Amino acid sequence: MSVYDKLKELNITLPPVATPAAAYVPFVRTGNLVFLSGHTAKKDGKPWTGQFGKNMTTEEGKPAARSVAIDLMGTLQAAVGDLNKVKRIVKVMSLVNSTGDFTEQHLVTNGCSQLLSEVFGDKGAHARSAFGVAQIPTGSCVEIELIAEVE
Repeated sequence: MSVYDKLKELNITLPPVATPAAAYVPFVRTGNLVFLSGHTAKKDGKPWTGQFGKNMTTEEGKPAARSVAIDLMGTLQAAVGDLNKVKRIVKVMSLVNSTGDFTEQHLVTNGCSQLLSEVFGDKGAHARSAFGVAQIPTGSCVEIELIAEVE
């Protein structure tokens, strides 16, 4: 099954690349690697704000991280022209806006990782880091960046 068939089955429409909020580009390709800048969680087109351990739960965070995965795939498509050219999702790094005593950043990030694996199959299995941070731009609850290998 192609990546696009899987996206259609999941009723996912990929968004266009967002305009960077500061002095950076949305992606950089070098050789067969594509590095995507961090994407923040959005809900209804606006920053999905909150802090885990204060006013958000792990279960609320999984769909936020999933929304970031959808945005990342939209940017990845813009970078390579065709998501079927993705050979491997290499690495995901997740920043989770959380209090000092919140310890489930990895579970929040599963919302992104699980969708990437569902869409790309074995090619979506990736290395990953998940960090708790004191704040993310615009008060977003999650920011995730991605590295992919492409044809």
